[in-house]
Amino acid sequence: MPRHIKKGDTVMVRSGNERGATGQVLRILTKEDRVVVQGVNMRAKHLKPSQANPQGGIVRREMPIHMSKVSPVVDGQPTRVRFEVKPDGTKNRVAAKGGKVLHTLHKGKK
Repeated sequence: MPRHIKKGDTVMVRSGNERGATGQVLRILTKEDRVVVQGVNMRAKHLKPSQANPQGGIVRREMPIHMSKVSPVVDGQPTRVRFEVKPDGTKNRVAAKGGKVLHTLHKGKK
């Protein structure tokens, strides 16, 4: 299944507790269909004392959210994504609103 977002995209959360929040995609977890977005879905993680961190403590970090809850942001507005194949074989991710090319995926065989 083609992914509508990539690492590094700026996305907006469309539903859930973090609705309306925007951030950059840090990681994509393909097997779980989840993404980690910078500054979104922050949770406290308790760390046990270890050799590297003898004090232990509580660390706040971003946790994954489902990929279907986020949409790429183009000109400050969230948009759906289409995939277009050009006659020369290049495949592009294109914003449904406005038709702006988000990313050229690859070049096919001629």
